[in-house]
Amino acid sequence: MMTPSMLPAMKTPILPRRARGAVRTAVYSALVVGSMIASACSPTDVLDVTDPDIISPEDVKSAAGANAVRLGALARLAASTSGSGEFFMLSGLFADEWINGDSFIARQEIDQRIITPENNFLTDANRGIHRARSAAEQAVTLMDEFSPNAPGWQKAEMYFIQAYVANLAAEHYCNGLIFSTIVDGREEYGLPTTTTAVFERGLAKATEGLALITGNTADDQRVRNALQLIRGRILLNLNRYSDAATAVAGVPNTFEYLNRHSLSTSSNYNWLRANSERRYNVADFEGGNGLGFASARDPRVPTCVGGDDACKAIGVTQKVRDDLTSPLNVQMLWPLRESTVSILRGQEARLIEAEARLATDPAGALALINQARASMPGLDPLVDAGSPAARVDQLFRERAFWNFGRGARVGDMRRLVRQYKRDANSVFPTGAWHKFGSYGGDVNFPIPQAESNNPLADGASCTDRNA
Repeated sequence: MMTPSMLPAMKTPILPRRARGAVRTAVYSALVVGSMIASACSPTDVLDVTDPDIISPEDVKSAAGANAVRLGALARLAASTSGSGEFFMLSGLFADEWINGDSFIARQEIDQRIITPENNFLTDANRGIHRARSAAEQAVTLMDEFSPNAPGWQKAEMYFIQAYVANLAAEHYCNGLIFSTIVDGREEYGLPTTTTAVFERGLAKATEGLALITGNTADDQRVRNALQLIRGRILLNLNRYSDAATAVAGVPNTFEYLNRHSLSTSSNYNWLRANSERRYNVADFEGGNGLGFASARDPRVPTCVGGDDACKAIGVTQKVRDDLTSPLNVQMLWPLRESTVSILRGQEARLIEAEARLATDPAGALALINQARASMPGLDPLVDAGSPAARVDQLFRERAFWNFGRGARVGDMRRLVRQYKRDANSVFPTGAWHKFGSYGGDVNFPIPQAESNNPLADGASCTDRNA
């Protein structure tokens, strides 16, 4: 600490008499004004300052407030998944879409399948998706009271968010998931829940949302298609293949449900973390079992190598990852900070229909797979893989390439273990990890340690870590 004796000596400046008088006048005036201000304030006034960042429940009790909460829920969904919440990227890092390209231990343990409940990235990601869900729940309540005549698709889209988050959480987390909620501005804690129960919860929300759509406007069709697709995905996870195919009937291949990003709101983190910061690297046959995303040269997952002409064209001139390792395999799906992300795509409807037929009608299943492929230039039709196991591999490879970077791969890998009875070490990356040590045995995310603050959660740990 610096004391007065350590400061250099300073000489007091000598001012002319007129200047000294002006200084005395200014000081006197300041003291008078300060005294007036002090006498006008109550000692508690500083405690009553309005914080513009805090919105109380009373502030949104109007039609305009209900709409603001609705729009906020949509923004939170985008931010939590393909935006700053980074859920999609962490999901792909745990699966075989990305490998770690920086030195953050919390990301490394996700990539290596040795995740601790204290992992800060997953804690933040978990909070993000549940904030989106909670906002959607609040929007429904407010719209019921203050906007009962709003178009049906608006409230239906809030049910879509709830269904989507339920499915996303159940696909990624172990048994023991917790869904707390907000009632009248107060938190109501949830109890640990099985993944099956959460899938059922999501299915009920999607079904409820669909019943609200009675029109045929562009927005009606957009939200209807989204709800149909999330119902189909949930039904696959519940091992109800025929019902899943029925759920997605009529969804066109051209459909996309978009997360929107911009320079002034939420950046596209698939671009930011992978292309700009180089913390994530497109994986290529990761851990032996992973797919060859980087080397496939597939138009659904276009890639370049850092520093080559294609990468330079999208602004990536570096040749190494953030941790100075190489090669730097760069995604080209989202070349800009503001690139939109289609979190659901119509081609998945054909793949769901194909999976429902795979065991009994492999020719029909292949025709549906090729119908989806025909919707994208540069994809040739596939031929029959030749055996039941190879057909499953072929279908899940198609799902992986259509859904790359959109948070669907972990759910598919777990489903291969759970419903197709594959050994986890034949599905997830295994063996020597690409930096040091070996892959662990995690097949899902643990319940975040932060949930132990929930008095109903009994320690908030996984009831089991099975797929």
